[in-house]
Amino acid sequence: MRFSDFDRRLADLGAQPIHRGRVVRVWLNGQALDTGTRRRSAADFLPLTLRNALPALTAELDGLARVRSEHAGNDGSRLLVELADGQMVESVLLPRDGLCVSTQVGCAVGCRFCMTGKSGLIRQVSSMEILAQVVLARRMRAVKKVVFMGMGEPAHNLDNVLEAIDLLGTEGNIAHKNLVFSTVGDLRVFDALPRQRVKPALALSLHTTKAGLREHLLPRAPRIAPDELIELGEKYARDTGYPIQYQWTLLKGVNDGDDELDAVLGLLKGKYCVLNVIPFNSLEGADYERPDPERIRHVVRYVHSRGVLVKVRNSAGQDVDAGCGQLRARAVGAERVVELRRPVAIRPVAA
Repeated sequence: MRFSDFDRRLADLGAQPIHRGRVVRVWLNGQALDTGTRRRSAADFLPLTLRNALPALTAELDGLARVRSEHAGNDGSRLLVELADGQMVESVLLPRDGLCVSTQVGCAVGCRFCMTGKSGLIRQVSSMEILAQVVLARRMRAVKKVVFMGMGEPAHNLDNVLEAIDLLGTEGNIAHKNLVFSTVGDLRVFDALPRQRVKPALALSLHTTKAGLREHLLPRAPRIAPDELIELGEKYARDTGYPIQYQWTLLKGVNDGDDELDAVLGLLKGKYCVLNVIPFNSLEGADYERPDPERIRHVVRYVHSRGVLVKVRNSAGQDVDAGCGQLRARAVGAERVVELRRPVAIRPVAA
């Protein structure tokens, strides 16, 4: 269900824009749909037809997503979220009231260092399912920042993601700069985001300065050369006033050499940006390795001392074996084992 469908249903129940806005705001804040205002109860404010429908609407909204399991770690809790059809995605409660949400079940980009990419794309996550992840989190604690960096490529589910961003930036009480759209780079993103009422901050998956290596690491990402991607990002950063976050998953012996560091300095120096260095999560697979701690420190010092802001960001949940995509992979694997072990009833063949 998309939000536009839900809004139409509210209108069909006699809700005017002021009533629909109230229902959406209380839901996005994790409150009951019949929550009144400071001066008026819902009974004095909402139309009778809408009030009568609130129990059914509440049940439907609660059915969009539920927390199947929670895995607390030192850097935040990772949530395995089950959707209404039984598919699962992951959300992460980040430090400083942040939340990472998923936009797809699986992902089609197939990044070679990502567990989610190994499953391929299973289906899109609707705008209401994206928002439901925020609602679940807000029922647990405050959420003041939402990053679209979980399972999936937001650019491949653009309409649903933009609809969710618009609602969070208007009715959801989240500052526009605290909504972060993460993408491998897609020309549709650079066309669509500047035209939105709510313009989110942008995170671009860079990972290397070498076009050929980037095509290998991100096999189904758009063929945009790293320098072109950075120029597109720089224009958006200057237009919005938000620095671009360039993501760099650090892979031992692949993209952690001084040649890469010199090249990234040449591309990013003087740009309105921050380089997020993400040491590879070794739990994602055996194809790559995490650099040694001293090498990670060298990368950060080398780039930062030469004029580019650098931050080290680990994939949340590593200390509980729950890096992105791992919870879902384990849960799906467990279900398959149960299915294989389930006794099969053999029916006699009719003569």
